[in-house]
Amino acid sequence: MLNFLLGAVAGALMAAVATVAALRNPDVQVRMGIVRPEPVVVQTRRPDPVCPPAAPVQAQAGSPQVGQPEMLFARRRFWSVAP
Repeated sequence: MLNFLLGAVAGALMAAVATVAALRNPDVQVRMGIVRPEPVVVQTRRPDPVCPPAAPVQAQAGSPQVGQPEMLFARRRFWSVAP
């Protein structure tokens, strides 16, 4: 008799846990009518952003352009290095 009672309690507990876990699922909630389904919203495509025109770069007199070897090995870059 005690085995039956313990088995029934364990089965009821497992069924309760499974039911609660299932009811927390939004799809199950909609199927059971607990909540209303959300209306389908069609996303509109946003227009591509327009990049502002690049400002003209004013280079200092005598400064090498970006990507040139003189930029790496310029003497004023190594002003703190002792000869």
